Amino acid sequence: MTRIEFLHDAPDRIAAAAEWLRQAWRKRQPVLVYAPERRTAEQLDRLLWTQPATGFLPHCDAESSLASETPIVMTESLDRLPHDGCLLNLADELPPGFSRFSELVEIVSTADADRLPARERFKHYRERGYAIDARSIATGV
Repeated sequence: MTRIEFLHDAPDRIAAAAEWLRQAWRKRQPVLVYAPERRTAEQLDRLLWTQPATGFLPHCDAESSLASETPIVMTESLDRLPHDGCLLNLADELPPGFSRFSELVEIVSTADADRLPARERFKHYRERGYAIDARSIATGV
């Protein structure tokens, strides 16, 4: 069954996602980032190229020929997947077919636009018996 982690109280959802991805990269954990909104994907892409200032996190789009060998893959759709290990959900809705992943990470900011849909997703997961680890990241991931 999919393990679900809710990281809430992020001052900035995209910045927190970039920091979480840095930690996953240090562990060499492959991650599929579900970001169906182009603006969200572009913001995250920019951060992954520029933060930290001395480097970048290796990532690409799921449509890239390098997707199968790149640790962080970003996608607008969950139709074709390079792996089914860890999914980072940056959508406001339930990721389609999330149960095929061994781990699902949800990052939620303090903004109501993030918190309210996240509560519905949390409720959905809990009602279906998923184990959920929730913790505040107000002071950092």
